[in-house]
Amino acid sequence: MPNLEEIKRILAEHKEKIRENYGVQIIGIFGSYARGEQTELSDIDILIELEKPIGLKFFELYDYFENILGTKVYILTLESLRQKSLLLESMKEDLIYV
Repeated sequence: MPNLEEIKRILAEHKEKIRENYGVQIIGIFGSYARGEQTELSDIDILIELEKPIGLKFFELYDYFENILGTKVYILTLESLRQKSLLLESMKEDLIYV
């Protein structure tokens, strides 16, 4: 199980290749690893910003991250986060609590 410093080092070493091959502009770590609360069962939560949508190459990117980090990852894009935020705000307007 890698620690946060190892994860940051590995991602920094591969950052240029990830940018060139997949158009990833920003890479961030969040969740249990960022808080120092990871366990043996934790995946590494990664936030990325893409230059443009990459379609099915997203699965290739997923595998790439898991291969270089040696563990399961969860990838969230800034765009999907923005869309979820808008959806949540829209839902709040119509939400009926039971």
